[in-house]
Amino acid sequence: MKKLEVDVHHLTRVEGHGNIKVRVSDGKIEDLRLEIVESPRFFESMLVGRYIDEVPHITARICGICALGHTTAAVRAAENALGWTPPEEVMMLRRLLLDGETIQSHILHVYFLAAPDFFNVGSVIPLATSHPEVVKRALRLKKLGNHTCEILAGRKIHPVSMAVGGFTHWPTKSQFLQVKEMLLQSREDLDETVKLFATLEPPALESPTEYIALRSDSDRYEFVEGRVVSSSGDSVSEEEYLDLITEKTVAHSSARHASTERGCYAVGALARYKINHDRLSPWAAKGAKAMGLTPDAVNPFHNNTAQIVESMQCVEEGLEMVEKLLDVDQPPVYAPLEKKAGVGTAAVEVPRGILFHHYETDDRGVITKANCIIPTGQNQANIEMDLHRFVGNMVKGGKSEDEVRHACEMLVRAYDPCISCSAHFLEVELV
Repeated sequence: MKKLEVDVHHLTRVEGHGNIKVRVSDGKIEDLRLEIVESPRFFESMLVGRYIDEVPHITARICGICALGHTTAAVRAAENALGWTPPEEVMMLRRLLLDGETIQSHILHVYFLAAPDFFNVGSVIPLATSHPEVVKRALRLKKLGNHTCEILAGRKIHPVSMAVGGFTHWPTKSQFLQVKEMLLQSREDLDETVKLFATLEPPALESPTEYIALRSDSDRYEFVEGRVVSSSGDSVSEEEYLDLITEKTVAHSSARHASTERGCYAVGALARYKINHDRLSPWAAKGAKAMGLTPDAVNPFHNNTAQIVESMQCVEEGLEMVEKLLDVDQPPVYAPLEKKAGVGTAAVEVPRGILFHHYETDDRGVITKANCIIPTGQNQANIEMDLHRFVGNMVKGGKSEDEVRHACEMLVRAYDPCISCSAHFLEVELV
């Protein structure tokens, strides 16, 4: 195929809209852009002038799917600014909640957005008829994550009780036992998920890049705190994140591109797996092996595979957190923190990758500066690089227009960006 024009309107996201444009002439890619055309949402500006303990309730609205992740990052950054170290019980409950959110988000993506591609259908709706057991399994697993937040933090999204200074309400032991039972029941469904996805062959694409994720000093597969580690060898503290990551404005996107001194990089489940694979539980490691996921994987489509492995890991860690929390006889007492001037940064792993929240306050505890770097923004330049390689391979291989269209859709989906669940989130027109 010597001439090809791909024009995608619109790449619909939870936070906005984007386009993909590709132009091939004489067998060479002349132009390829992932355009984010939505106006900025100005959350950082919204925070300036607000008291720091208001921040979690505002930033949770950045994303309904990752509301717990944004809340966790916000409360940790605020507590760092105010100089407060939460007790271990508080951190364990935050980990348990984030485990639940990660499971529901990953399952939503691999089953409802990614899986239909492998069954050659446009959405999950036909699968409810052709593969009802698969859809029922997906719904059970997604329900686990949503109900964990509802039971332990007050509602399914936008947690009520997680606050700067701890939790305004501590769950009862019966509520922890309810979550434990749900986690135990999920193991069989996740084993069946592994069996299913082990039979699905992802498209071939070798696309080496730099990977960035959290890694802690403990032996945990980390989601909540730690150092910001790169597969290229760099390691910085949360507070030093700007020593590693640079953002720049690009002409074709209202969202800034992120890079290190080496170029673009990837965040997300595959990045976390590559940085922390040695800390997987035996069960999760077995799942990775069954699906062919190895630490040297450089195929971005394996981000979906890593999401399943992480779901297994979150079940294992969730059960560990529940057991420890059941042993807490005296729950920590919540009290609002004294407001003062400070600077606080937190890095938290949300389902789509590492998330940064950074706040500065005056002596009244009022925000004077805010910075949030969201995973999908960090992946945008890397998605463009992968599209270059993928489209180039397909052009050389003489793929049909329909095959190019489908493959481009699958590649964008592999990153699990904050895309709307609409069945037609990508409309590709080949001219």
